[in-house]
Amino acid sequence: MRYLVIVLSLFLAVAMPACANGQRPGNVSVGIGINVPVFPHLVLVPGYPVYYDPAIGLNYFFYDGLYWVFISDSWYASSWYNGPWGLVEQYRVPLYILRVPVRYYRQPPPYFRGWHADAPPRWDERWGRDWERQHSEPDQWSRHRAPEPAPVPDYQRKYSGERYPRDDERQRIIRSENYRYQPREPIAQERFRQQGKSRSRESSERGPERR
Repeated sequence: MRYLVIVLSLFLAVAMPACANGQRPGNVSVGIGINVPVFPHLVLVPGYPVYYDPAIGLNYFFYDGLYWVFISDSWYASSWYNGPWGLVEQYRVPLYILRVPVRYYRQPPPYFRGWHADAPPRWDERWGRDWERQHSEPDQWSRHRAPEPAPVPDYQRKYSGERYPRDDERQRIIRSENYRYQPREPIAQERFRQQGKSRSRESSERGPERR
């Protein structure tokens, strides 16, 4: 019954990708209709620097310090296991995520049907020639030159239910105190940096502290 809440919440998933106020995807927190009530059991995909949870009924991964979810034909990322989630444009999703074989998608979309379980999804067929041209260089991805997997952020295990931090600032503070990993992918660096800017902006708006 561990993931009952997750299974039920899938029926509430949004039918269309969400984005707010026309802002740049990845910097906007959106609701995507899922709930991961406890810290996931992350296992490495064999041969890849990407983790997944074999027991969770979602296309749910962890790579380079971020959690990744593929739902409603869109990718979302978060630095915490239950969001808030930011929409990521298909051109910016790291290739090591996109190369994970079909069999590790726990809720594959219908168009995956017939694709080889041990091969990556055919994103070029789904996303078209423009995407394919930007991702066709052989040196952009190599399984044999894959980076070391990022350490699992086990500190988040202590935060569930009412203890789970919902706002970016609280998440940033807890992460900075417990997780020293520096991401290598531009989208992960941007996500971490965005949380830092939020902290700086709030401090400047408050002005200097009075002693």
